[in-house]
Amino acid sequence: MENNKILVELDIPLIEKSYDLYIPINKTIGTVKKLIEDALYEITEGAYAPRQDSNFFSKETGQIYDVNNKVRETDLKNGSRIILI
Repeated sequence: MENNKILVELDIPLIEKSYDLYIPINKTIGTVKKLIEDALYEITEGAYAPRQDSNFFSKETGQIYDVNNKVRETDLKNGSRIILI
């Protein structure tokens, strides 16, 4: 059976937190971003508010991930480190 999720390290400088998350590879980056931001809003009791202009960046290369690409179409893999800015 093919693995449908990958484990990534997500840094969020705005709230000075880092999380290890499983993200689905068959969803778009934009969908994953929305799900994560909605969860962050709840977890932080509103300290982190979802933003239209936020995006994921590779912590290693600085590459911006296109919100229209599916996760599996990117270079993201288990152990990838990304930043939400």
